[in-house]
Amino acid sequence: MSNETPQDETAQAPLPVDAAQIRMVEAVLFAAEEPLDIANIKDKLPEGADVPALLAAIDEAYATAGFNLQKVGNKYAFRSAPDLAHVLQKHVVQQRRLSRAALETLAIVAYHQPVTRAEIEDIRGVSVSKGTLDVLLESAWLKIRGRRRVPGRPVTFGTSDGFLLHFGLETLKDLPGLDELKAAGLLDDRLPPGFAVPAPDPDSDPTEDALAEGDDGSDELEPLEMDLTEGAPETEEGGASA
Repeated sequence: MSNETPQDETAQAPLPVDAAQIRMVEAVLFAAEEPLDIANIKDKLPEGADVPALLAAIDEAYATAGFNLQKVGNKYAFRSAPDLAHVLQKHVVQQRRLSRAALETLAIVAYHQPVTRAEIEDIRGVSVSKGTLDVLLESAWLKIRGRRRVPGRPVTFGTSDGFLLHFGLETLKDLPGLDELKAAGLLDDRLPPGFAVPAPDPDSDPTEDALAEGDDGSDELEPLEMDLTEGAPETEEGGASA
């Protein structure tokens, strides 16, 4: 029989594994400069850690706190609670406003991705300037996804995790549908028969190839400045089509 007393065992018992690992995940997410996926979080934990279970526990623990665990695509980050946005408004640095052309382009990419520059122009009815795409790429709301399997191999554009994070979306399926856009006054009630808002499904496009190693798509972006003088000028007359 052991001579140790229950009090000794209690005093020497280590912090429960799950609780210790929860603290590790909290520290990792708090220190991260950008959202992390499960693989990146798991890499920093002891072998065998159940990351989804740890994230679920953290999500529950902070559900009513001033900041919550937010899922962005397949990544996770701590963010201020949405209902406290009014408290932080005075401390937010406002970025320059997007032009109408940029907003229309962003909406088209969001709902039609993966989409090429020519396809964006076809939907808008006007040319898309290099500057418009540059602003959206530099904002990290858009990214170059791959190349279309057509002659010329044009690059395809899609939204990024930064887009989901900024607009508070978990996935692209959370984008507003036709009824929500009407209710927000973003669509005219007098729509043509058969009009529908597409449901983006960017991961099932058989006409797109991923970028090859070392290919960043910049070869297609560089000559776009020439299009401003040789093609139709960018205007604010084109209407966006969802």
